[in-house]
Amino acid sequence: KGAERLRGDAAPGLALPRLGEVGRPLFALRGIQPFHDFPEGPDWWSRDDYLAILSQLPKLRMNFFGLHTYPENAPNAEPTVWIGPEEDQAADGSVTFSYPSSYMSTLRGNWGYRPRKTGDYAFGASQLFERDDFGAEVMWGHVPQPATPAGNNEVFNRTAALLREAFDHARRLGVQTCVGTEAPLTVPKLVRERLKGQGKDANDPAVKQALYEGVFRRAAQAYPLDYYWFWTPEGWTWDGTKPEQIAATTNDLAAAIAAYRKVRPPFKLATCGWVLGPQQDRALFDKILPKDMPVSCINREVGKTPVEKGFAEVHGRGKWAIPWLEDDPALTSMQLWVGRMRRDAFDALRYGCDGLMGIHWRTRVLGPAVSALAQAAWDQGQWAESMRRQVAPPRVAGPVGGKYAAFPANQILDAREPQVYQTVRYNVLAYHLPVTNGPCKVILKFCEPHYKEAGKRVFDVKLQGVLVITNLDIFARVGQNRALDFAFGPVAVTNGWLDIDFVPRVEYPSIAALVVEAPGSVRKIDCGGPACLDYAADWPEEGKEQAVAPPTDDFYLDWAAAHFGRDVAAPAAALFARIDGRLPRPSDWIEGPGGIRPDARSWTQAARDYEFVETFVALEPRVRGAGNRERFAWWLNTFQYMKAMAELNCRWSDYTNAAGRVKAVTDETQRRTLARQNLLPLRRDLIGRLGRVYAPLLATVSNPGELGTIMNWEAHCQHDLLVKPGEELARLLGEPIPADAQPPRDYRGPLRVIVPTVRSSLRAGEALTLRTLILSEQPPAEAAVYWRKMGRGAYVKAPLNRVARGVHSARFGGGDDDLEYYVKVVPARGPAVSFPATAPRVGQTLVRLGPVR
Repeated sequence: KGAERLRGDAAPGLALPRLGEVGRPLFALRGIQPFHDFPEGPDWWSRDDYLAILSQLPKLRMNFFGLHTYPENAPNAEPTVWIGPEEDQAADGSVTFSYPSSYMSTLRGNWGYRPRKTGDYAFGASQLFERDDFGAEVMWGHVPQPATPAGNNEVFNRTAALLREAFDHARRLGVQTCVGTEAPLTVPKLVRERLKGQGKDANDPAVKQALYEGVFRRAAQAYPLDYYWFWTPEGWTWDGTKPEQIAATTNDLAAAIAAYRKVRPPFKLATCGWVLGPQQDRALFDKILPKDMPVSCINREVGKTPVEKGFAEVHGRGKWAIPWLEDDPALTSMQLWVGRMRRDAFDALRYGCDGLMGIHWRTRVLGPAVSALAQAAWDQGQWAESMRRQVAPPRVAGPVGGKYAAFPANQILDAREPQVYQTVRYNVLAYHLPVTNGPCKVILKFCEPHYKEAGKRVFDVKLQGVLVITNLDIFARVGQNRALDFAFGPVAVTNGWLDIDFVPRVEYPSIAALVVEAPGSVRKIDCGGPACLDYAADWPEEGKEQAVAPPTDDFYLDWAAAHFGRDVAAPAAALFARIDGRLPRPSDWIEGPGGIRPDARSWTQAARDYEFVETFVALEPRVRGAGNRERFAWWLNTFQYMKAMAELNCRWSDYTNAAGRVKAVTDETQRRTLARQNLLPLRRDLIGRLGRVYAPLLATVSNPGELGTIMNWEAHCQHDLLVKPGEELARLLGEPIPADAQPPRDYRGPLRVIVPTVRSSLRAGEALTLRTLILSEQPPAEAAVYWRKMGRGAYVKAPLNRVARGVHSARFGGGDDDLEYYVKVVPARGPAVSFPATAPRVGQTLVRLGPVR
């Protein structure tokens, strides 16, 4: 219990686990689905990162690891999976013809990130990177993308070698592996052109099957694999799905299955995607695919939507639910979702799923959510009882969920009572209405006042549990601002309740009004609005609370004791349970993940969202033990970083307001004077506050994902905060911005020793190459690794050799013995700093793995 993160091992206490414990998993497959495309995720994982993270999965009692592959135009295809015919590959799986592919780098620039050399990074962050074109090691020499045919091949072949070693390690540990592509298959431009030169059309089903044969043969040779999954189109999440789109996907899957049966590779097929199936029928693939193909999907709305209910309609095959451990809009912020993980695991179990995986980018900051998901895959304990009560709650009169939306200026056509169509309740799941037993007539009144095209809002309607409207697209039926009524009757009421249920397909269900004509009574409700004509007002709109999740107090009490010690476990656990699922979000999707924007609130008002930070600060003096203090400090810095980010957003709003007033001045001389007097001081203040963001941010860097967060700030957030406003300010001043109004390059802070990749195991005979980052104001006087056979003999000193900037490396420890080591850095002035924090009393351990049996 209390596994800290997908890196290293935490051993904060001496209590032994219960021995002889026997358990049975609730899900056959349990694991993670790290997502590429951002530097915070596996794009920046090295061989050692894969080996380190895979080694942690069995300790979490997980046994699955899956990867998605983005196709061309994002901006390049990712090199995880190669696409091409069999003749363009060698017998060993190396490719002889390919196309440009890439993982994220500091010079690639997409998803809101701009190319920026790490040598230009601010506040000393450049010390953390040994090269300006930093990124995945498989890309080195080919950043931002390969420029030659040989380079194209080399990136694919390097990636295959990396994943071969990683997946061999996974197999040794009993972890099943999975890769895949999107369906319909995106055929890269160079491959299409090559086929065309051979007189072949990439859209021909026979050619598509031949391509899949090439993909499967190469995958079988390139790396050991247990599953290959097909991701349904991402657009099915956001837009309507047309019949021809469904046909294109099902035809593509048919070609893939035919290719699979011909090649007979040593892995199974499965589906995944942003949805389980199209909105017309979420269980469609269960009806058309072989039963030995599992089906799966991630939760919609970046995890805000619970597990797909359509899983309950799938029978006789594997089905895997994939909740979001974090979402990418807030990728630069901490997200705590222990309650959500428990809720999603509970739903996955009751829908009959036999797989439970979490999608994510980062690792350490997700420690609580990963641990909660791992635990809930084996034991759902007493907290599940609260969820069982929610599944069948007592019926309460009124709506379930929903928000108000009013459109008083819209002119409603085809309506005798246009006023009631000018308000709607959207994102509503149901209405429960007390009605006299017997037959009744139900009239449902709809209008589409918002969207201007078909396919943007699609849903079903049930009366008394019976499906009465399927795939209702109001705009497709009548257009915008037109009344659309449905009358049903007689509808039988036998228990005193009329149940009207709305099933979302695309976006949110919406209704304008409803009428129930029962024996001796007529009830009219103006949905989403006040009393109108003879219609009663609707119930109040849904509040801002998240969907109710199970309690988390028990989880956080165990987790806090393991991480901070028993002296502060109870108050720390109470704080984490209180903010779980309720943390403020100072970042959001702005062109890309984790962007920031000005906050119009005063900081006095916004600061109330961060009062929990001071509560946590007050616990610090009570924390005992070097390991506990290090872990406490990491979480405290993470909290303080978020708070500093929020204050920066508020001060940024002050700058943008002042800039607007200066730009409104027509006299150029006066405008320049005001820019110098008003805007320059505010910009200097912004830079000072950005420094207050970087101080705790740099203090949290401990793995590749957190290095990715640094890139996000440098190549994404700062562009809107300082770069574009700086260019505008220079124009207003009529001269370059002075140096003191630009972010400083130098590091000012305490010495930090960072081992970004913490291996916990080695193969027999393998030596460890330890990459160490030293963040300091001055070059250290001495830096070394001290290692020995575990628990035996004197430590051997191995110098840490400088690679570049603050990046150092040492290689040690070949042989067959288990090892332990620690890093010690002596600064020019002041006390030495060690990794891990408990060294030299307790070092980092490395266990040798025996041969596969």
